[in-house]
Amino acid sequence: MKYFFLTLLSVFSISTYAQEFYALDKIQTIEITFSQSDWDAQMDAQKAGDNNYTLAQSITINGETYDSIGVKYKGNSSYRDNQTKNPWHIELDTYKDHNYDGFTDIKLANCTNDPSFVRDVLAFQIIRQYMDAPLSNYANLYVNGQLIGLYTNTEAISKKYVKNRFGSKKNAFFDCSPPDGAGPQSSDFPSLEYLGQDSTAYYASYGIKSDKGWQELIDFCDTQANNTADIEKILDVDKALWMLAFDNVTVNLDSYIGAFKQNYYLYRSDFNQFLPIIWDLNESFGVFTSTGSGNLTSTASKQQMSHLLHATDSSFPLIQKLLSVPMYKRMYLAHFKTILLENFDNGAYQTSALAFQQTIDAAVQADGNKFYTYNDFKNNVTTDISGGGGGPMGGRTIPGLTNLMDGRTSYLLGQADFKQTQPTISDIASSNPFPIINETVTITATIADGTTALLGFRDNPQAPFTRVEMFDDGTHGDGAANDGVFGAELTINNFFIQYYIYAENENAGMFSPQRAEHEYHTLTATISNPTVGDLVINEFMASNDAAAADQDGEFDDWIELFNNSNANLNLEGLYLSDDSDSLNQWAFPAGTIINAKGFLIVWADKDETQDGLHANFKLSASAEAIFLSDSSGNIIDEVSYVDQTTDISYGRYPNGTGNFRKMKATINSDNVSTTSVFNTLAEPVNFKVYPNPADAFLIIELGADDYKEKLVSVYNISGKLIFQDNFSSKIQIITNDWTPGLYLVKVDNQTLKVAIH
Repeated sequence: MKYFFLTLLSVFSISTYAQEFYALDKIQTIEITFSQSDWDAQMDAQKAGDNNYTLAQSITINGETYDSIGVKYKGNSSYRDNQTKNPWHIELDTYKDHNYDGFTDIKLANCTNDPSFVRDVLAFQIIRQYMDAPLSNYANLYVNGQLIGLYTNTEAISKKYVKNRFGSKKNAFFDCSPPDGAGPQSSDFPSLEYLGQDSTAYYASYGIKSDKGWQELIDFCDTQANNTADIEKILDVDKALWMLAFDNVTVNLDSYIGAFKQNYYLYRSDFNQFLPIIWDLNESFGVFTSTGSGNLTSTASKQQMSHLLHATDSSFPLIQKLLSVPMYKRMYLAHFKTILLENFDNGAYQTSALAFQQTIDAAVQADGNKFYTYNDFKNNVTTDISGGGGGPMGGRTIPGLTNLMDGRTSYLLGQADFKQTQPTISDIASSNPFPIINETVTITATIADGTTALLGFRDNPQAPFTRVEMFDDGTHGDGAANDGVFGAELTINNFFIQYYIYAENENAGMFSPQRAEHEYHTLTATISNPTVGDLVINEFMASNDAAAADQDGEFDDWIELFNNSNANLNLEGLYLSDDSDSLNQWAFPAGTIINAKGFLIVWADKDETQDGLHANFKLSASAEAIFLSDSSGNIIDEVSYVDQTTDISYGRYPNGTGNFRKMKATINSDNVSTTSVFNTLAEPVNFKVYPNPADAFLIIELGADDYKEKLVSVYNISGKLIFQDNFSSKIQIITNDWTPGLYLVKVDNQTLKVAIH
């Protein structure tokens, strides 16, 4: 058995989604073709009516064409039935199963109140440093050959999004914007206020995207209002604090912190926490003016907006309840200051804004339907712009980015909350840099100006962090008492631990790393890397009609692995395949572990979007081979087969070590020999093949008492038929032009392996 060691104390982010379709240095080209000449009128009618999709004849994205796609106008204040450049929602799979670069939904915003054209993209670039948030860039949109204009192109918050980011997609899921649109005409806003146990009281404020979940939303609002001490059981507080801090720093009032308390999503994870996802940042950097408790009509008033806006306002319970907890408030202030220092105090935001403008400069000039002039575009990075704009909000004064944010940064850093001395955290170490699974180690750190320290940790990248106290008392592996070194014990239950340290004093807090919990330190254990014999293909079913269902109730092909060793095995870097010419066909996801003497099921259903392990290939019931290999192409285990019987598996007996035999399925448990199927289907073959290995020829000979005519079929290891003929008693097959390797010789329903040199 081999062992490997990975780096201690590296900093990682839990999501790195680099997609060409959302590359920040490229403008996407999207061309839509309608067969109907009145397409705009049809889409306006749909927007005013049922808001369903209109059928477009085709779409071409960066040169790739797809027919029959669904389109509709989106937006509230940014949409007008009399303007050419409306925002779009394009759905590639409305009518057919299309996707581009893995994406099926395309959301295009029209920059109606943004002369700079950078607010959306810049704001998403900033917040993605601190929490899971959509990708965003630019696209030119053409319809029937005519340029409509330059749009911001932002990743849709869909079930695919939450599956990719959070590992599941079937839990409670809410679009926290009023289904009928927010505005002064309404008082139904997604404020997260507790409105009682009747779910109908919430319908006008939230859009539900899951099949069910209203009671879970009600429970969250109830817990927040009446039992804040348990809030972390039902809310990812850290993500909420990052979102609230970002909205405030950037004066993003068309959000939860503004009058309409909207433009975010909530998805409940498999660990029962609601996870906030920020959305619709086109009016960040001071475009929207209403706080819900007043209007900020001048750039100066936006510069000096309180960093504790709504901290005591019960109509904004997410802010009021969280900031009423002293530790949460100090965490909020730490996150707030990190955003300020990493993006605004150093001018990084302006550098990014100018880089984006350089990328899109020619496209803005070519956009004949933009809502501001080209000079406005150039000037709005620094200078306030009055007039222009689209929709009912047009004509407002739009702050220059640097005019707003440089003044705001100076103002905020001058406030007492941001002048307090924060703890410093250094010299983070583990008592054993290379622990083994189930070992207990001590994590220590030197902390100055901190009276309390917490260690947050998890061993599942989707799980919430658990926090435990660190001590400077001389009894927790921390050296001498009161020496500034804090320690806490940690048991390594998985091949990795993700962790961070938080320290605070009476006035301020500090994280290490500062972007925690989105980034973290990692401690990796010594883990076994499988070798031949340790990890085996133990059982599989290539024709599953009713024997075993996956998590969605589907009866798909499946492959069972078994760990013969006494150590947990890391499967990262290993592959499954049904093609000997493509051994790296399907990779085990990072973090896949099979426990000592344990089982692991992979569904061979060609549907990687489902929860669990689902390979990108299916098994053939007639004849095929399954390969388990490493990244160097070394085969760890393989099995070849022909003629699988529906709902009968093919498995090793004895379990984990024996030869393959047909049997009743024992998925996720030891293979047994006591079934009638095992006894009737494991009969010895009544023919022989020789020589084996063969070179120029091989001979197939029936048993002495068998003179009936038989059909012989020979398959290669990938299941391809190589030779087939009828014979009686004996047949010779010339093999000198066959590729060396393993072949399957089948006579009637019985099979033998033969090697060809």
